[in-house]
Amino acid sequence: MIVGLNGNIDYKEPNKVHLEVSGVIYEVFISLHTFSTLNSEKVKLYINHIIREDAQQLYGFAQKSEKTLFEGMLKINGIGPKAALAICSTFTPEQFAGIISSKDVNALKKVPGIGPKSAARIMVELAGFDAVLLQGESFTTSASSEALMALESLGFKKEQIVTALSKCSGTDTPTLVKEALKQLQKF
Repeated sequence: MIVGLNGNIDYKEPNKVHLEVSGVIYEVFISLHTFSTLNSEKVKLYINHIIREDAQQLYGFAQKSEKTLFEGMLKINGIGPKAALAICSTFTPEQFAGIISSKDVNALKKVPGIGPKSAARIMVELAGFDAVLLQGESFTTSASSEALMALESLGFKKEQIVTALSKCSGTDTPTLVKEALKQLQKF
């Protein structure tokens, strides 16, 4: 699985870039926000590698928070990579967090390919995801995401879990789960 690429830009368009890494040129689909940050020849992109029966596609992002947003969108039934990339191109992660926290369905309808039903589904399924986006680096680690999934499987609400995890100081999954459970008892 490819999770990041450092290389030189061989060719770029607003929606994709050809990145040369050690003599191999990769086609990487990008958001408009990432495109606007590609000012130099040498770039580093955080990659989401999607493998399907008929294709392998790379989606690249200049910021980890944008990659987190993209991956969060892919978890929603009916939202594919193109729609997720359209959302990343329309909103920064911080703007999207504001939309989720204010439950602004009309803002989501402005994204190409997102209709009223999809916008409503996104609002319901991503409740609490705004805190994950605003936490940035701390929730992109595997330990914190594993702790989040473990606590969700126990029936806790995502927004409560995110709040509890933000108060935890552990670095491994078991410690985070124990600390978060203590915090969740207070709610």
